[in-house]
Amino acid sequence: TDRGDRAPVLVGLSLCLCQFDLKEKRNFFGQRKDYWDFLCQGLARRRQEHEGVRFVTSLDKLKTPVGRARAFLRYCLVHRQLAESLQLCLLDPQSLSEWYYARSPFLSPQRRAEILGSLYELDGVTFHLAL
Repeated sequence: TDRGDRAPVLVGLSLCLCQFDLKEKRNFFGQRKDYWDFLCQGLARRRQEHEGVRFVTSLDKLKTPVGRARAFLRYCLVHRQLAESLQLCLLDPQSLSEWYYARSPFLSPQRRAEILGSLYELDGVTFHLAL
């Protein structure tokens, strides 16, 4: 549940992983792109449309990319899709190197496998979180 200590920590750690050694990118209008954009782009390359992205973008109360990313991670935890969703984003090594510097654990095949293995273990945990 939301009141438990573990769910907010898991979301926070997931956000830290997504932020760590992220390159600064800008869109056509000069606005900064961040890990929310990375997640959306990675999922769009692999699927028609991810239900979690659709759900999060439908929420008018979320105004910032950080809020959208946090809501997306919570959605994925509740629906047991966090590992699969992140794995889809991490499949393209060229895209990863466009988004992340060399110190990112996502660029290390061993670290990436460890992260995804841990996240797949979370599929066995039921989360009841407010979305």
